[in-house]
Parts: sequence; structure tokens; C-alpha cells
Amino acid sequence: MSVEAMVQKMIDDLTAALVDAAKHDKGNSAAGTRVRKAMQDAKAAAQDVRKQVQADKNA
Repeated sequence: MSVEAMVQKMIDDLTAALVDAAKHDKGNSAAGTRVRKAMQDAKAAAQDVRKQVQADKNA
């Protein structure tokens, strides 16, 4: 997967998490759990992007 595609997927996933973030702000604690999971997934995806960019640089 290209770095551009990886970043676009992160953007799409975070955009989808906005719905749950709004629900959380209104007091829905289950939505907060989904937001936390989305943030954890984003962190892992960001690390994958970093690894890919480093690998491309070293290639």
C-alpha cells in the first residue's frame, strides 16, 4: 500500500470517528469507547506510515 493511500485511510477513519466524538460530547459513554478505539487505531496506522517512509528512505 502506498504512503498516500495509508494517510488517506487514516483521514477517512478519523472523519468517521467524528460522528462518535459528537455523540460522546452529548454524554454517550459508549461512543467515547469507540472514539478511544479509533484513536488507538490511528496511532497504530501512524506508526505504520512512519515505518513505511523509513523503509522507503533506506531502500
